[in-house]
Amino acid sequence: MRFLSLIAVCALTGCNQTSSPPASGTAAVDRDNTANNARDRAGTAKTPIDQNENKKDVGITADIRKLVVDTKMSVNAQNAKIITQDGKVTLRGPVKSEDEKTQIEKFAVDVAGAGNVENLLEVETTN
Repeated sequence: MRFLSLIAVCALTGCNQTSSPPASGTAAVDRDNTANNARDRAGTAKTPIDQNENKKDVGITADIRKLVVDTKMSVNAQNAKIITQDGKVTLRGPVKSEDEKTQIEKFAVDVAGAGNVENLLEVETTN
């Protein structure tokens, strides 16, 4: 009995301890990018919510996305918004370079056809 009491006391001794968070050499980064998404608040700006769910439009978007992801591009380029409505594609979001902007537009034109792509991609500026 004495042995069990000793084990219980030892086990419970650490229960009242609080651990301090690990020290970090970097400051916390604010992950809220609401200000960056101001362009999405405009009533006329197309967002992924505007994407049609019919088989043709979903297929166009998927085909363009696959081409973008299978090509070595920045994360922002891979996450560009590709919105298809009635066969018309809108490209939006930041990309790292003019080359990425041009390449994504080329993919969209190859899939959706000339005259069916609106390229609103924005090249990131360095501060």
